[in-house]
Amino acid sequence: MKKPIQRIEQLKALSREHHHGLLLCWKIREGIKLNVATERIKMYVDWFWGNHLEQHFKIEENFLFPILGNQNELVKQALTEHRRLKHLFENKNDIYKSFNLIEEELEKHIRFEERVLFNEIQAVATKEQLQQIQLYHSDSKFADNLTDPFWK
Repeated sequence: MKKPIQRIEQLKALSREHHHGLLLCWKIREGIKLNVATERIKMYVDWFWGNHLEQHFKIEENFLFPILGNQNELVKQALTEHRRLKHLFENKNDIYKSFNLIEEELEKHIRFEERVLFNEIQAVATKEQLQQIQLYHSDSKFADNLTDPFWK
């Protein structure tokens, strides 16, 4: 059995946000499985993007990724995935297809960051860099939008 990843304190808040991203993937899958109207799922997905994920990406790009540098292959991969996901979240055409791609690609992206990228970052980050992350990103409690829990 694999030993759980030991995340340093300054990255735990971002890891908790990844958990909510994985729940978004599950909610999309459930909505599709239950034949929920696309518009209902879209409202939640748009809310999640605008209230959580977009800011999460900015924090990673501005404070986390520079620790390894934008020329690092892992960072290049993460940035490419961020651009692709942003495009999928903002897509106004073939929304149903975008949902399928979001739930697949976001899950893969989160697993990559948690299992590979964050481990590399925490191995080389200086105390000052970690303090900078903590300064600009506090561990705020996730407040879900339960206006229309279509996944139930």
